Amino acid sequence: MRLRQVSAGLLGATAVALGAFGAHGLKDRLALNPEAAGWWQTATFYLLIHAVALGAIELPERDRSTSWPAHYWGWGSIIFSGTLYAMALGAPRWLGAITPVGGLLLITGWVLLAWAGRKES
Repeated sequence: MRLRQVSAGLLGATAVALGAFGAHGLKDRLALNPEAAGWWQTATFYLLIHAVALGAIELPERDRSTSWPAHYWGWGSIIFSGTLYAMALGAPRWLGAITPVGGLLLITGWVLLAWAGRKES
């Protein structure tokens, strides 16, 4: 079992399910609060993009340092999207202070991917 593909599949399925839930199950609630609708949409977009990236990258298994982007994307996606989903559902706005931590993890994952690619050249 390749953990990266399992994680990508679970994150992708979650993104699609939550996107559909927001569009249909929460349609009326999110229509009343455009800011919450924006949070939901951003959370779904970032979660799906990073699920695809996680499943698409081919990092050599022989070098454990190249697996770090996947770890950062996984945790970053959970923190970033999770806090936005929670706020859209009415959780305290102070969670917005945690959201950038997830964003920083996502950015770090991309930088680490670039670094790993440099090492392969």
